[in-house]
Amino acid sequence: MAQGSEGEKNRTMKRILLIINCLLLAVGTAGGPLVMRLYFLRGGNRVWLSSFLETAGFPFMLLPLAVSYFRRRAAAVAAGTAKPSPVSMKPPLLAASVFIGVLTGLDDYLYAYGVARLPVSTSSLIIATQLGFTALFAFLLVRQKFTSYSVNAVVLLTVGAGVLALHSSGDRPPGESVKAYVMGFVMTVIAAALYGFVLPMVELVYKKTKQPITYSLVMEIQFVMCFSATLFCLIGMIINNDFKVIPREAKTFKHGEVNYYVVLVGSAIIWQAFFLGAIGVIFCASSLFSGILIAVLLPVTEVLAVIFYKEKFQAEKGVSLFLSLWGMVSYFYGEIKHEKKMKKKKSSDMEATEMPEMGVIEK
Repeated sequence: MAQGSEGEKNRTMKRILLIINCLLLAVGTAGGPLVMRLYFLRGGNRVWLSSFLETAGFPFMLLPLAVSYFRRRAAAVAAGTAKPSPVSMKPPLLAASVFIGVLTGLDDYLYAYGVARLPVSTSSLIIATQLGFTALFAFLLVRQKFTSYSVNAVVLLTVGAGVLALHSSGDRPPGESVKAYVMGFVMTVIAAALYGFVLPMVELVYKKTKQPITYSLVMEIQFVMCFSATLFCLIGMIINNDFKVIPREAKTFKHGEVNYYVVLVGSAIIWQAFFLGAIGVIFCASSLFSGILIAVLLPVTEVLAVIFYKEKFQAEKGVSLFLSLWGMVSYFYGEIKHEKKMKKKKSSDMEATEMPEMGVIEK
């Protein structure tokens, strides 16, 4: 009974963590592109700076990491065991996190390049194609099992994003050349493919590491990944002379110099919520679920972009939004059915194991 109670407690805690991380991911997915696009619309044009800001909020992770460490230390003192190390990552896990972090930095640049040249409603729907890449790489790297409902969701979400490619030039921003628009479109697709690879890579690291994966360790992985990605983008900023341009750009920003820096800081905080939420959802569920959730939230970003930035909402965007919502319903309906099936099977197995024990007692 004690083991069953402990298992139920762990499952409840994991559900709470999943909800928290889903909320963080929702804030980051919906808010990140909007704040980034605001920077470009109001006079900013530094792509490396924007990509840098996507992970530059990693120092905020120090607070929850410190709280987690002091809790583990207090528990160790109470139990009379050795005090834990502030850093629990082992070298192989550290190396893997740095590698994924560099890939994330490259992906940040590709994505920022696309957002600089495309309307948010368009770039968000293109990014939804990352779900197809996530599904493919999840199958290849972590042997993700598919149901007919999850396959249907992947197809619908991917087709929904692909519909935009048929009439993509209709929402080209004023003053944007065809070449720049096409380059933004291509870069965004590559960014979607690369992030579709990164999510299963994180899940693979969780599975292959030879140390217990706790949420505290997940935060450490996130910290190292974001630090590596930020360093990668920082090198790009230095080569591109961004630091010399930032003060001049702030003075010419349409919302004023103070608001320029508010937008930069806000962007860093919101994107940090996205990345923490993404790897947290992988820890609590799977990389495919994280990809599904990102794709599901992208239509929300699209609608907000139409409301706040008065972007065009053509027929193909309506079709794409409809297919995305259909895919979402399909996936979650399949998950609910699968969970009910697993509970039924578990109760049947428990009954089967209890029957022989009862027979022994009767004898």
